Order: sequence, then structure tokens, then C-alpha cells
Amino acid sequence: MTQAGTAAPAIGRPWWRAINWREYVVYIGFVLVFLFFAVYLGENFLNSTNLSNIVIQTAPITVMAVGLVFVLSTGEIDLSIGSVVAVSALTGAAVLRDTNSMILGVAAGLAVGAIVGLINGVFVTFVRLPSFLVTLATMGAIAGVARQISNLQSIPVSNSSFLGLFGSGSLFGIPGLIIWSALAVLVGYLVLRQTRYGAHVLAIGDNVNAARVSGIKVARVKIMVLMGSAMCASLAGLLYAGRLNGARYTLGEADLMTVIAAVIVGGTSLFGGKGTVVGALMGSLLMGMLNNGLILANLSVSQQMIARGLIILVAVSLSLREKRS
Repeated sequence: MTQAGTAAPAIGRPWWRAINWREYVVYIGFVLVFLFFAVYLGENFLNSTNLSNIVIQTAPITVMAVGLVFVLSTGEIDLSIGSVVAVSALTGAAVLRDTNSMILGVAAGLAVGAIVGLINGVFVTFVRLPSFLVTLATMGAIAGVARQISNLQSIPVSNSSFLGLFGSGSLFGIPGLIIWSALAVLVGYLVLRQTRYGAHVLAIGDNVNAARVSGIKVARVKIMVLMGSAMCASLAGLLYAGRLNGARYTLGEADLMTVIAAVIVGGTSLFGGKGTVVGALMGSLLMGMLNNGLILANLSVSQQMIARGLIILVAVSLSLREKRS
């Protein structure tokens, strides 16, 4: 006999049917893609140098993905991050060239992200425009600024301290770009899961009206997540400048779709209320591994774009199903 209102346990139900497999899509996909390329490409893919390069090359994507997790978790979106990458890298490189001060160069680059994020946040919260339209507009405007300030020319970076910290340097044999990725993921995870701010982010995405009634300052939190996303993009721009020994206006222009794919396939909901930083990391590595494998297989850039598009389509489909269930 069972108490009234208590559901009897399912008898004979297979254990695998009780698992929400959608939460593990990114991990299953990662393993399957890894095994496919390991078998198909062999040592060319599996050697330690190539595997390390995958993590190094995806470092800017990982950093941006961490910032975007917070934005999507509130139910908003930031399409301007790719353009912010270019302007931040160019600004930082220009200041480094003129002053030879790493501190001023880094501060200038990060300030670009803070300003763009603040503009996005003000228009979203106080003017009450959809974040999709606001960040789409700033994406175009900032891309124009990148072309204007650089005059379509690259700006070289020769400051050894900057290159060591944001590019080719290492600590205890670990490449600096891998350390930046790990730090971004660690900080993002702790903030989202262990702080009141992270709880407010998720609460707003889950039900903005209930969050407002409970006393959460919705406008302030949304401005903060948009500023955080843009500043993560600025950091990614500095990492690009350090790795490439310079900045150009094309930096980041192809990253938006990759970052969105990494975050969504990692398990963050398009509709807010659910975000996972660790999932975003796995999604970023999955996208990096996919790009790396396709390049080693001598496939074209267009085929890589098709693969990313299909991944986004599958991830969005799973997100929609989860929202409707």
C-alpha cells in the first residue's frame, strides 16, 4: 500500500529511461567525435602536440562562451561579442604601440568591452529593446569602428611582457592560453553556482516577474551580465593579439556562431533559467576538435561551417523540446 498522493515506483522500467539524456549530449558528442577522428586520422590527430593545440586554439572561444552562459541564463543574448573582439584587440595593440605599457594596453582593451556591454545593457533594460536587436545593431556599428580605427591595416604587437602573458608564455610547462581557459571556467563556475549573483541570474531567466517581486534588481543584473559578456570578448581579443603577435579588424568575425554553438550544445538554455559553464567548456572543446579534425581531413572552410550549423540545429532542437516538456 502507498500513501495517498504518493506515486508508486515504476516497476520493470529500464534504468536508462529514467536518465535525461539531453543533459549529456555534449559529453556523448565529445566522445563520439573524438573516437571518430582517432580512428579516421590516427596519429595525426592523437599526438600530444595536436591535442594541446586544440585547447590552445579554442581558448578565446572558451572565454567568450563563459560570458555568454550568463547572458543566455537570464533569457537575453549578445550578438556583438565577435565585433568586440576585434575592437578590443586593436585598441589594446594601438595603446601598446604608442606607450609600450602592458597595463595601459590591457586596461584599454578591457575598457572597450565594459563600455559596449554598458551600452547594450542600458538599451535592453531602460529603453526596453530586445537584446537581439540591440546587440545586432552594436555588432554592426562596432565592426565599422574596427575598420575605421585600423584603416584596414594590422597593428603589430612587440611588447614581450604582453606576448608572454597573453600569447606564447607558459607556467610550469602549461601554455598560458590553457591557463586562461581554466581560470575563466573556474571563475565562471564558482560565480554561477556558488554566489547570490549567480542564483539571481538563473532566477531571472527562469521567471523574470517572480524574480522582480522577490526583490532581485533585474535591470542591474542584466546590465552586469551584458558587461561581463563583452569584457570576456575583450579578453578573448587580447588573447588573439598575444597569440598572433598583432591585431586586425577581422579578428572574431567568424567566432559568434562557434561560441553560440558551444554554449547551447553544452546545455545552456536559449530561454534562460539554465546555464552550465562546464558544459560550455565541453562544447568549446567539441567545436575546436571538430574544426581541427575537419582541417586534418582536408575539408574546406565551407564544410566546417555546415558542420557547425548542423550542430547548432540539433542543439536548438533539444533546447526547444526541453522547454516544451
